[in-house]
Amino acid sequence: MKTSKYLEDLKAKTSAELAEELVAAKKELFNLRFQNATNQLDNTARIKEVRKNIARIQTVITAKAN
Repeated sequence: MKTSKYLEDLKAKTSAELAEELVAAKKELFNLRFQNATNQLDNTARIKEVRKNIARIQTVITAKAN
């Protein structure tokens, strides 16, 4: 499954790499919201996918902190 592979990749990364990934995902979400507001976004499901990816990244960061 795609999400389990993505999760394995996240778990293999260091805390610094996860932080960079989180920043990149948040920037992507901002851009998607901006495109959606200006009616330029074709695939609106991508917003939901990116939000879930941000939550996954934050979950892995929290798990590594403990």
